[in-house]
Amino acid sequence: MSTTAVTSPIDEVKSTPWSGGKEPFSVEYGKMMMWFFLLSDAFTFSSLLIAYGALRFSSTSWPAADHIFQSVPLTSIEHGAPLVFVGIMTFILIMSSVTMVLGVEAGHRGAKKEVAWWLVATVIGGFMFLGCQALEWSHLFAEGFGWGKIPEHLDHFFPHGVEPSAVYTQQFANLFFTITGFHGFHVFSGVIINIIILINVLAGTYERRGSYLMVEKVGLYWHFVDLVWVFVFTFFYLV
Repeated sequence: MSTTAVTSPIDEVKSTPWSGGKEPFSVEYGKMMMWFFLLSDAFTFSSLLIAYGALRFSSTSWPAADHIFQSVPLTSIEHGAPLVFVGIMTFILIMSSVTMVLGVEAGHRGAKKEVAWWLVATVIGGFMFLGCQALEWSHLFAEGFGWGKIPEHLDHFFPHGVEPSAVYTQQFANLFFTITGFHGFHVFSGVIINIIILINVLAGTYERRGSYLMVEKVGLYWHFVDLVWVFVFTFFYLV
């Protein structure tokens, strides 16, 4: 005598794709929300950089990056070292991204001490970058750059043969400090979040949970901040 399994309506509901309890695209919910946040933030940065690009390439004259960023703060080098200081800043931020990767990898292995040390290195890198940015801003302020300000000796900031423009210099300064300041705020936020995660690591929070997934989520944010800097660096310092 054969028997037929009876399937209740409740069992049928549980087996449907929309019944819940499943991770979309096999991605954990918190990580997916982080990706949504980063996508929305990418739109914000994109709109700011597009606005800068539209002004930059529609102008008849524009300040030259290698004329503006040719000093090294805290040294006697005032001219003749274009993009050296920002190159150091960029290297520091990229290295902090490397230490973040190593921290995430250590988390996958459950190596608590290694995670903590790599997070400490990432936090130090973040603070170093912010310190360099503060020095650069202070130096530019001393030269007369700033929101709504027009520096003296405009001809120093334009290529030879290009007519200096106070309007375009002001537009450059406004967008530069707005966009780099917005990015700096993101870096500062990332440093604070990393410190909080570090405290939780030392307290054994993720060890008790059996997962260092939070480190990976913060790592996504930190890598995003580093990637945005690549575009900021390209738009303001290279183009």
